[in-house]
Amino acid sequence: MLTQSGTTVPGSDTAFLSDADPLSAFSDRSLLIVDDDKPFSTRLARAMEARGYEVHVAESVSEGVAAVETKAPAFAVIDMRLGDGNGLDVIARLKERRPEARGVILTGYGNIATAVTAVKLGAFDYLAKPADADEIHGTLMAQPGERADPPENPMSADRVRWEHIQRVYELCSRNVSETARRLNMHRRTLQRILAKRAPR
Repeated sequence: MLTQSGTTVPGSDTAFLSDADPLSAFSDRSLLIVDDDKPFSTRLARAMEARGYEVHVAESVSEGVAAVETKAPAFAVIDMRLGDGNGLDVIARLKERRPEARGVILTGYGNIATAVTAVKLGAFDYLAKPADADEIHGTLMAQPGERADPPENPMSADRVRWEHIQRVYELCSRNVSETARRLNMHRRTLQRILAKRAPR
């Protein structure tokens, strides 16, 4: 199990929520996770359940919107880019159905314009992937208008760059030449980066 301090305690899948935990102030702890990266959403769901959330997972915009229509959750973690569209459609519908809901947008496309759009549509905050459960939980529990505390061990600049390159590479169906063209990078330079392990 994971404690609120992030310490792993073997032999249990349930977290003991302290009285000081801000989630204890919410009578409705329903959380919708919308992400088509199944390994990521599975890990995140388990971690958020350990923190006291009642989790439902959807893998597409259509599933996410359907879940909101069935029962609009108090919290949501929604990936920006999904196979059948844009996660902003889910956040917009959530805010229509439940204006006080706290929805966080996750995206590998970290830029100011996207962040502004997400917030205008009602997102409570915006996090770049890969975000961990502690960071997401802290963001969902932050006071309105305040930012969550920065993570203790954020990704290095090299890792952020590597993640971006990997994302574009996957979107280009692992075509090195096309990826290099879109990144305005020499093909051999890209091949060297792809051959290396992910930086810390």
